[in-house]
Amino acid sequence: MSNATEQYLEAMAASSEAVDVPMMVDYLIQDSLARGASDIHIEPWEDMVGVRVRVNGVLQWLVGIPSEHQTNIAGRFKVMANLESHTTGLPQDGKAAPDNFGGVQLRVSIFPTVYGEKIVCRIFNPNAKTFDISRLGFDDETLEKFKELTSKPTGLMLLTGPTGSGKTTAIYAAIGYLLEKHGNAVAVSSVEDPVEQNLDWVNQSSLNPARGYNYPAALRSLMRQDPEIIMVGEIRDEETAEIAINAGMTGHLVISTLHSNTTSGTFARLINMDIEPFLLASTIIGVLGVRLLRTNCMHCAVPYTPEPYALEQLLQFEGNEYLQALMDQQGFYKGNGCSACSNTGFSGRSSVNELLVCDEAIREAVMQKRASRDIQALSVEAGMRTLWDSGLQMVVDRKTTLEETLQKVAADQV
Repeated sequence: MSNATEQYLEAMAASSEAVDVPMMVDYLIQDSLARGASDIHIEPWEDMVGVRVRVNGVLQWLVGIPSEHQTNIAGRFKVMANLESHTTGLPQDGKAAPDNFGGVQLRVSIFPTVYGEKIVCRIFNPNAKTFDISRLGFDDETLEKFKELTSKPTGLMLLTGPTGSGKTTAIYAAIGYLLEKHGNAVAVSSVEDPVEQNLDWVNQSSLNPARGYNYPAALRSLMRQDPEIIMVGEIRDEETAEIAINAGMTGHLVISTLHSNTTSGTFARLINMDIEPFLLASTIIGVLGVRLLRTNCMHCAVPYTPEPYALEQLLQFEGNEYLQALMDQQGFYKGNGCSACSNTGFSGRSSVNELLVCDEAIREAVMQKRASRDIQALSVEAGMRTLWDSGLQMVVDRKTTLEETLQKVAADQV
């Protein structure tokens, strides 16, 4: 399937005109937005410059560009992002706001390789983002619990999941819900690295580590700004964790993210940062685990037989009412691939989640430093719907494949 960049390069090759690199870069951005990409990878190889885009979490080929244009392409992105255009051989990072793309912003990363500078652009498209809490993919019960937790006046709410799993979107949606609920009667501040989307009535600040403006420094200053709700982009170290926990204990609601393999493993992760268990037990009000699963293309979804390994793993889980549901409705569904989904079989992504609410039993388990699997079991007993259950419900509803669910959430079960 031809795209605007390919058509432009073909037209230039058929004429005697030189390639206009700024125009070609604009076509690259245009084609990436048309595919709904989250990232653009411009990679110098031995025989060409390969351009791939990440769509629904998976890299797709976009176009190959003659190697002779690699230096000028890198130079163009450096100019757009206000980087040092004369500097090569060193990593550089910046932000660009290209004209004529409706407020789209790019986070540009330049990285030296043996064949030249690789460019990766993270796309922040305000037209493709939705921060409506009711559209996060939560079931009704989880949504009500999440609203209830984020409405608490104090405490620490954590979100876990891999990069690009929708954690920041969920936080923005929670803040949007609180602003809708309280209007401009609440003071909301955020510290992010970087700010991904500008929010009305939120005082957002981007870190600048090169000048010593990191999470601890930002949070110390922010505590003197009289905030009521604080968003911390990520808890990365003990110092940031201590300040966030202290803020949650002293009359603030703090919402942040943390990299943990499992939702219940969040506590062990923080204890490994030398945070005292009693501080965690008294401060953390809930942990939300989120993942994004690719959804079947509605135009080409057909019945299919999952791979043997997938069925074998499915049968290993005890008490599997979902398996019976799948058998009752006679089968699994998968996109066959068509022009509407670029022959991938998938169209868009949907969130699956699990919300661990810190009740008395969980707090006691954290105080005793019990294993993550024990905390997970206590949460399930209290009614938590797991990531695995949420993923299988999508399979039952014919929204995704069994293999996609196994790939994204089965390994995360305790």
